[in-house]
Amino acid sequence: MRKISNSFNCRFLLPIAILLLVSSCRKINDSTTVGNGIIPAVDNISTFETVLFTQTDNFFLTDSTRVLTTDVMALGHIQNDEAVGQLHADGYFSIVPPNAMIYPFYVKDSIIAVDSVILSLAYEGNYGDTNTTSTLRVFEISQQAGYTDTTLYRYDQQAFAINNPELGSKSFLLKRLKDTITLIRRRDTTKVVNVLRIPLANSFGTRLTRYDTTLTSNGGYRSDSLFKKVFRGFALLADNVGNGLTYINPTNSNTKLIVYYRVTKNGAIDTTFTEFYHSKTTQANLVKRTPGGEWATYLANTQTRDEKVFVTASPGSGATIKIPGLDTLSNVVIHKAELILTPLPTSQQGTYVFPSSLLLDRINPRGDTALTFDLDMAVRDNYGSFTYDIARFGGLLLRDSTYRFDITRYVQKIVTNDSTNYTLRVSAPGRTNLYSPLYRYWGLVPVNDRVGYGRVVFAGGDYINPAKRMRLRIVYSKP
Repeated sequence: MRKISNSFNCRFLLPIAILLLVSSCRKINDSTTVGNGIIPAVDNISTFETVLFTQTDNFFLTDSTRVLTTDVMALGHIQNDEAVGQLHADGYFSIVPPNAMIYPFYVKDSIIAVDSVILSLAYEGNYGDTNTTSTLRVFEISQQAGYTDTTLYRYDQQAFAINNPELGSKSFLLKRLKDTITLIRRRDTTKVVNVLRIPLANSFGTRLTRYDTTLTSNGGYRSDSLFKKVFRGFALLADNVGNGLTYINPTNSNTKLIVYYRVTKNGAIDTTFTEFYHSKTTQANLVKRTPGGEWATYLANTQTRDEKVFVTASPGSGATIKIPGLDTLSNVVIHKAELILTPLPTSQQGTYVFPSSLLLDRINPRGDTALTFDLDMAVRDNYGSFTYDIARFGGLLLRDSTYRFDITRYVQKIVTNDSTNYTLRVSAPGRTNLYSPLYRYWGLVPVNDRVGYGRVVFAGGDYINPAKRMRLRIVYSKP
C-alpha cells in the first residue's frame, strides 16, 4: 500500500498529538461550513484541529430500488461519458380509457376515419448533452411479457417482451423540448409546452375504436382490467444514440394518448378526439449503466486504496471509506468532525453535472446492512419514519466547492465509548432503506428524485494533492 509522507519528524510531538495525527502531520486549513453548533476557535492551547486521511475504494452499486407510480421516468441513451461510460433507459406503462362501461368515442357507427394518433409525454427535464438527438420507439407490451399492474419493478428489471411492428417513433433535440408547440386542427389552434409528442400509426387508433363494452373478447371498455387484456401498455425504447436522458412524468395530465378522428354528427362531418391516460398503477423504468472510461479502470484494479472516487446517481457507483486513524483517538471532546469530499474537474463536467444530493451511510461488518448515523442524521418522527436533514448532515455541494458530512456525534461515540469504527459509503441513490440501531427501525431515506441524474469524481484518500484528499477534519479539546 502507498504510504503518506510527513513533512517533519513526528517522533517529537506530544503524546496527545501523536494519537491525533496518526494519518498525517501535514496542516490543512479548512473552514467549517456544516453544522449549526458553535465551535470554539482553534488556538492550539485549549482547542486543537487535526486531519485524518481516508482509504477509499470504488465499487459497482447494484440498485434494488422499486419504481413507484409517482416517479419521474428516465428515457434515452448516453453513449460516451468519458469519465464513467454509458447509460441507457427505457420505460413501460399502461393506459386506461376515460370511463369504465362507457364507449370512449362518439358513436361507434358514426366514425368515418381516424386522422392521427399522438402519444403525448409530459416533459420534466433532461440530463447530458442537450445538443444531441435522442430517438424513442413505441411498441406494444406483449400479453405474454409478464407485465402486471400489481408489481413494483426494480430499475434493474429485465426487458419485457414486445409486439412488432413498432407503433411509432420520434427523434428530437433535447434542448427543444421546452419549446412551445402550436397545434392546428381545422378551425382549432392551441399551444402546448413541455411535451414530447410521438405520432403513432393510425391503424392503432382504428383498433381502439373497435372495442366495446360487451362481455365478449372485444369488450375492452367494460372495465380497466379488461382493457389491459386487449392492450397491455406501451414500451418506450430508446435507440443507442445520443448523449442525454429525457425525464417524463407519466402521471401528469399532459401524458396521454390522443386519438383524433372524424364522425358524422347531425348529418355533418365533425372532427373530435378522445384521450386515454396513465393507469396510475404500475410503471417500469429500466436503467442500466455500462462502466467505461476511468471508472471502469478503477473498478477493474485489485487495489483497495483508490486515488479517485467515482459517484454516479443510481444506478451505478459508490465508494467505501475507511478511517483507520479513528481507532487510535484518545478520549477528547469532539467539537466538530466533518468528512470533506473535494470534486475534481473532468473534461465533460459542463455536460454531465453533479448529482443533486449525496448520501453517507455505514455498513455493518458483514456488509449486508446499511446503517444510519443515528445521532447525526436520523430522527424518528411521530409516524415512525425517519427525517433526514440533508442541509445539516451534509450531501449538498457547498459554496467552497466541497461536500461535507457532519459526523461529530458518531466520532465522539467512538472516542468516548470505544464504539465500532465502521466502513462508510458514499453514493447518490434515489431512495434507500437504512437501519437505525438506536431506534431498531428500518426507514426509507429519499435522496434524489431523478434516476441516473448526475455524476461526480472525487479526490480519493490517496490522491496526490493532500489538500484535496478525502479526509476527516476534527476540531477537539482536551477533557
